[in-house]
Amino acid sequence: AFIVMSWQGITANIMSLGGIAIAVGAMVDASIVMVENAHRKLSEITGGTVQEKRDALLLAAKEVGPGLFFSLLIITVSFLPVFALTGQSARLFAPLAFTKTYSMAAASILSVTVVPLLMLWLIRGRLLPEAANPINRFFIRLYQPILALALHRKWLTLIIAGALLVSMAIPIFRTGSEFMPALYEGDLLYMPVTLPGASVAEAKRILQITDRTIKQTPEVESVFGKAGQSDSATDPAPISMMETVVRLKPRGQWRPGMTVDKLIKEMDAATKMPGLVNSWGYPIKTRLDMVTTGIRTPVGIEISGDNLNTIGEVALQVEQAVKNISGTRSAFADRVMGAKYLEIVPNRDAIARYGIDLGTVQEVIASALGGVRLAESVQGRERYGIMLRYDRPFRESIGDVKDILVAAPDGAQIPLGELAAITITNGPPMIVSENARLNGWVYVDIAGRDIGSYVKEAQRVVAEKVKLPAGYSIGWSGQFEQMLEARARLNIAIPATIAIIFVLLILHFGRLDRTLMVMLSLPFGLVGGMWTLYLANYNFSVAVAVGFIALAGVAVETTVIMLIYLDQQVRHHPPQNRQQLFDAVMHGAVLRVRPKLMTVSVIVAGLLPIFFTEGFGSDVMRRIALPMVGGMVTTTLLTLIFVPVVYYIYEGKRLERRP
Repeated sequence: AFIVMSWQGITANIMSLGGIAIAVGAMVDASIVMVENAHRKLSEITGGTVQEKRDALLLAAKEVGPGLFFSLLIITVSFLPVFALTGQSARLFAPLAFTKTYSMAAASILSVTVVPLLMLWLIRGRLLPEAANPINRFFIRLYQPILALALHRKWLTLIIAGALLVSMAIPIFRTGSEFMPALYEGDLLYMPVTLPGASVAEAKRILQITDRTIKQTPEVESVFGKAGQSDSATDPAPISMMETVVRLKPRGQWRPGMTVDKLIKEMDAATKMPGLVNSWGYPIKTRLDMVTTGIRTPVGIEISGDNLNTIGEVALQVEQAVKNISGTRSAFADRVMGAKYLEIVPNRDAIARYGIDLGTVQEVIASALGGVRLAESVQGRERYGIMLRYDRPFRESIGDVKDILVAAPDGAQIPLGELAAITITNGPPMIVSENARLNGWVYVDIAGRDIGSYVKEAQRVVAEKVKLPAGYSIGWSGQFEQMLEARARLNIAIPATIAIIFVLLILHFGRLDRTLMVMLSLPFGLVGGMWTLYLANYNFSVAVAVGFIALAGVAVETTVIMLIYLDQQVRHHPPQNRQQLFDAVMHGAVLRVRPKLMTVSVIVAGLLPIFFTEGFGSDVMRRIALPMVGGMVTTTLLTLIFVPVVYYIYEGKRLERRP
């Protein structure tokens, strides 16, 4: 994997190494099963020759090799839906998908080439039988009566299995949804907004107050605030939009029991001011959201139409409608007509009466208020214009502007107030359009609730309380839009991948019945994954979907191996009646206990370190690993209990139909 990563230019980052972390257990599964099978066969040989032991090793590899190769190939193919993602989710999870795919592809090849060769070289000496190990004896003695009871009460076992599947409806309907879990970055971004028209001095005062308040929080190391746009053409922020980067101390220096959510809630309450609407996020994530969706909050409501005044009225109605919805931290409608403009309308009659040219009046206004470029200062590679205009005390108020003098042809100096009507008028602070239509936004920041259920309720409330004029529309954007896009692509890619897995199973088994038995592992894997997700209070997200995708391949692999052992036992000892079939299923399933427990232990052990780390990226990796851990519990029960029961019922029916 590292060789291909280097050739492809994939860096060793959190996600690329995470792909290897979740693949570590599955990579060695095939080796465990093959070596365990070889150990069992060699332990049955007493005093055999070197050639007999060699033949036993080759037979062990041939028995499970094809099934293992196809199982690992299926695990590799199962990650194809991740490559169907686009945008932010693709950039985040593509490195993980690449490294896991490379690792599993290499493991599938090595499992049928290098591992058998190493078995011939390294497996030496006298090997104890499986029953000689006290741990194996304990699990076999625990497993045998449970399996025997399940086979004797086969229909009850199926009912219990069906009840487990039905129980999955509880976490499915109670688990929220989101685009991506919050990835802790070590810093916070505080973005309050005021009503349009705030002066530079007022914005500076508000910024100082909020920054000073935030700095008093014990967990805050430093704050850096900005009002208005930076020295960049790509930052069209008005003076009413402020940003403060809050740098936090290491978590070890936080107060006991303090979390990021509690910290944000505390600082949000401390910084509340009349006329100020707060929103909180992480710096990198917020920037990505603004680049990809244009929205700085998790949810953005777009009102489109032809008239800015009407758009502003509808936006205020939407703001009031969503403010009372549970989970709303703040809601702020863009005041599309709230800016103050100095409007100068020339009086053509007065200008003509004094014999002044209209162009002269316009030139005086432009030079006095806007400035006239006199020269250019060159400083290295930089160029600065030298501008001349009235000093601020001479243009601070309407009275000052009215006193600006305009020269008449006869030399008289006429005040501008006698030549034009000068007033303060309302206008749009910024004109935003999309798809050739004017629009305004309502920015909604949410807390303590998943974005999927929130938007669903908000859409219903807005539809009930807001009456749209003809020709106007409401759209929903932000992370919700990205979530829908990712869900739409996965809804196509996942069924297509399941179809590919089905074809691979048909190619391996050559039989539809065995393929359908294996496909039953997919819903049973979901049972454990969904319940652990629900109990951990995680929302369903793209990261969780990646975890379920990884679980699907492992679940298929474990079921394939169980069927290999059962078929092998039935093939070597063909049953003639139900009792013999019962004994064959019992013996074949018991052979699977040791390798099954070993493979499950290895996979879980490879995932557990993810839950004990607190570094950057651990939030996302936990949501990938948790469904796999929970799913491994139910797939273990499926493999050891349910699959033998289904096999026993199906083969029993075939046995009864024999002449």
